[in-house]
Amino acid sequence: MPPATPISRVNDFVVRFANVNGSGSASANEMFARAVMRMGIPVAPRNIFPSNIQGLPTWYEVRVSEAGHLGARGGTDLMVAMNPQTFDKDIASIEPGGYVFYDSTRPLPPSKFRPDIGVIGVPLTAICNREYTDPRQRQLFKNIVYIGVLTALLDMDVAVVEKLIGEQYQGKDKLIAPNIKALHIGRDHTLLNLECPIGLRLKKCDKVGDRIFIEGNAAAALGAVYGGATVCAWYPITPSSSLADAFTRYCAKLRVDSDSKQAKYAIIQAEDELASIGIVIGAGWNGARAFTATSGPGISLMQEFIGLAYFAEIPAVIFNVQRAGPSTGMPTRTQQADVMSCAYASHGDTKHVLLFPEDPAEAFDFGATSFDLADRLQTPIFVMLDLDIGMNHRLSRPLAWDDKRAYDRGKVMTAEELEAGREFGRYLDVDGDGIPYRTYPGTHPTKGSFFTRGTSRDRYARYTEEGVAYADNMQRLIRKFDTAKDLVPRPLIASAAKPTKYGVIYYGSTAPAMDEAIAMIEARGHTLDRMRVRAFPFHSSVNSFVAEHDFTFVVEQNRDGQLRSLVVNECGIDPVRLVPILHYDGTPITARFIAKAIGDQLDQLKVKPMRVVS
Repeated sequence: MPPATPISRVNDFVVRFANVNGSGSASANEMFARAVMRMGIPVAPRNIFPSNIQGLPTWYEVRVSEAGHLGARGGTDLMVAMNPQTFDKDIASIEPGGYVFYDSTRPLPPSKFRPDIGVIGVPLTAICNREYTDPRQRQLFKNIVYIGVLTALLDMDVAVVEKLIGEQYQGKDKLIAPNIKALHIGRDHTLLNLECPIGLRLKKCDKVGDRIFIEGNAAAALGAVYGGATVCAWYPITPSSSLADAFTRYCAKLRVDSDSKQAKYAIIQAEDELASIGIVIGAGWNGARAFTATSGPGISLMQEFIGLAYFAEIPAVIFNVQRAGPSTGMPTRTQQADVMSCAYASHGDTKHVLLFPEDPAEAFDFGATSFDLADRLQTPIFVMLDLDIGMNHRLSRPLAWDDKRAYDRGKVMTAEELEAGREFGRYLDVDGDGIPYRTYPGTHPTKGSFFTRGTSRDRYARYTEEGVAYADNMQRLIRKFDTAKDLVPRPLIASAAKPTKYGVIYYGSTAPAMDEAIAMIEARGHTLDRMRVRAFPFHSSVNSFVAEHDFTFVVEQNRDGQLRSLVVNECGIDPVRLVPILHYDGTPITARFIAKAIGDQLDQLKVKPMRVVS
């Protein structure tokens, strides 16, 4: 491999840390990302970790982008190679002209490296063995020492890191000085022995603005609090467990009566996923706002109860933080692989409302809105997160809430209305939108009661297996689903700078990469109109968007083109007009992947046939 010109960039590169799970590196790596952000430079970190026990490889990637690109880019400019197990693979992933920084206590032969990358060796283990006697300290402080090395290599403001150390160990003050000392041990050694900085540099700027740094699961949990949720029933499953944990923390601060100090919430770790959704349905039937947090395998187990909530028309919210499947799949890898299983969850004819947030800010907004939709539509609502959004910190617009906002409890008949003689039929459609009135338990001593059952019934909740009554009920459920089209968040459309025959549809965590890919596609001489779908059922604008273009690419992170299939099924669109762009290896989709996949196909469409010579 021939030598390459060393990469030289300011505030625009990717650093990847290769570590061993359980080595204590996670907090140090995150500290690096936060320090870059504190310098006013946008960052997009991603934690890539194993689903098994301590000792397996783990990676932490930090994309530095003054331009504000938050999607995964692909490739590595600086590899912090701290795991011998993955060394060869890590070296292979470095961009030509990039750099590898490794522990050179035992120097490696040139054959272990590529001639087109820069090699930076620092004897970290030897330094730590000299400075510390306790084996655990040697390992933990080694992580801080290599952060110190990076401050020198990248011309980083070390005072920012020092301040973060002080904040991290606030209340454990005796740990602050030793960690700052370890930081400077690495920094001083590097400044004394190596040429600094390298071609990659960090320079203070002001591009972060008022954005916040938050995980999607935490934002969704806070949205549930603001949306009025008082009941959470869940069973631990990666990558959704941190959502329930965050809800617990927020409730302890925000759902405790200021006078009595009594908790005004119930959080139950059930024995399994089926029990957890059963608790949620029971709470929703009683008038509480309730939810569960789970992932694909949990959805599989919940099917029967989800069907009950759909057919008996009971509000419930399900946060599905998607991972790679099927079966156990890859529990710590991201995908958008549960779209179809959630849209039609349970046996028989079912259709469910799905919300597709793109980032933590929308996870908060949609998390809160989902409870209004569940009450308004009297049905389960799925908030379709994924691991990339849920478990990674993301720069996000500030979370906003209007204190004047009133909860939409939907059609609930009051005791006064019942007493005045208003007709009540639990499954009676009084105004054509498919949504009946309900009553809360105990609303009236003699009126407004009804049986809730999973079997067929008539408009007044009386058991019957008469086909006419069953068909009437199923048709009303479809009318209700049609009503939902104008209640859920509408798609967002961005038109190209000039008229184009081609469009692209995408959703969820694909959005940051898609936004960046557009410029790459335009650089190849192509233009695309864009539509980001934010909910199912689809608004009528989806049909119009597809009809306005010769071909529409559908970009998603699963093997089978699940959103594309849903558009074909629900909108009656010719599948030929929808071109799948699919990424499903468990890593977040990148702008490079999208731009190449779409660009290559558009290049072929531009090729003119050769003139036939007679």
